[in-house]
Amino acid sequence: MKIGIDIRNIGKQKTGSEVVVLELTKNILKLDNENKYFLLTDTDKKDVLRNIKKDLDLDSKSNTQIISLKAKNKFIWAAWSMPIFMRKKKLDIFHTEYIVPFFVSKNTKIITHIHDVSFKAYRKMILKRDLFFLDMLIPRSIRIADKIIAVSEFTKKEILKYYEVDDSKIEVVYNSINIKIPQESESRKAEIISKYNLPPSYILYLGTLQPRKNIAILIEAYAKIKDKIPNIKLVIAGNKKAHNFDKKIDKVISNNNLSQKDVVFCGYVDTPDKSLMYKMSEVFVFPSFYEGFGIPILEAITQGTPVIASDIPPHREVAKNSAIYFEPKDLDNLSKKLYNICVDKNLRNKLIDLGRVRINFFSWEKSAKKLLKIYKSLKK
Repeated sequence: MKIGIDIRNIGKQKTGSEVVVLELTKNILKLDNENKYFLLTDTDKKDVLRNIKKDLDLDSKSNTQIISLKAKNKFIWAAWSMPIFMRKKKLDIFHTEYIVPFFVSKNTKIITHIHDVSFKAYRKMILKRDLFFLDMLIPRSIRIADKIIAVSEFTKKEILKYYEVDDSKIEVVYNSINIKIPQESESRKAEIISKYNLPPSYILYLGTLQPRKNIAILIEAYAKIKDKIPNIKLVIAGNKKAHNFDKKIDKVISNNNLSQKDVVFCGYVDTPDKSLMYKMSEVFVFPSFYEGFGIPILEAITQGTPVIASDIPPHREVAKNSAIYFEPKDLDNLSKKLYNICVDKNLRNKLIDLGRVRINFFSWEKSAKKLLKIYKSLKK
């Protein structure tokens, strides 16, 4: 078969979605030497393409080709550049995220990967211009797609809840983790501390800074207990200049008279640096109102870091009993649990032990095998 995969997110600091595309693609290519793969991106920058090739381990892959399809915007890419390429190469399968291209040949089977439908569940937290396009294009994509990949059972249920679609059309392919146990040399630790301006001891959040991530409550909970744990600071890892930044974050910092030394914004964290950043933290907190999966929870658990997460279905599905949960709007409960995890070594060790068991359930190789099986099921 000729299979096209949309890899536009690789190299664009899209955090979770970038990790998913990168790891699933890399692992499918390891498994499959039989089919022909076209990896489609919208950049022609040599350094970016070189890094993509390196990240996907393509040097020895004779059945794989990176294709740069330039377009002025996403709409033109989906409406013009991509359909022309698909017809020219006579693709059997095209795998993308969310938005399916226009004017797709009937001979090409379409798979769309949906990470979450937060734009349906938390509409007030999404920019109006984004909602306009999502409301217009997602129903069409779900209708046209031959298969829909959901990243969790929760996401599958949400798709069925908000859209008219046959249950059999949706397949669950779990996300996993792509960071390894780091070398803990003192020089490497010092490098990470210097690069991201990290305090000696810290509570960590890592992810996007959108409103649905509920970061304001974490900052407020930290403010309530910071005098009890004066040596522990709060580190927020994420790009403040990225799309749909939550303006409540700055307000909460100002209202609680927190300084730059109390709350450290370290920006986007490069993938090779994540493991040590997790490992050096006292606790990882993931307070989201809504997620499709929650890769950072698994990343933290992998590094032996205790996790506090908001009590929402996908977090329970991912972490089971290896995390401590709190109601997303319960400030007092979060501050209490945050304090306890910082001072109670027995509680920390218990969570770490439970985490070691839980992470064995997830594997990118296992997920790639399931996805490859889906590809083969669509063969004419």
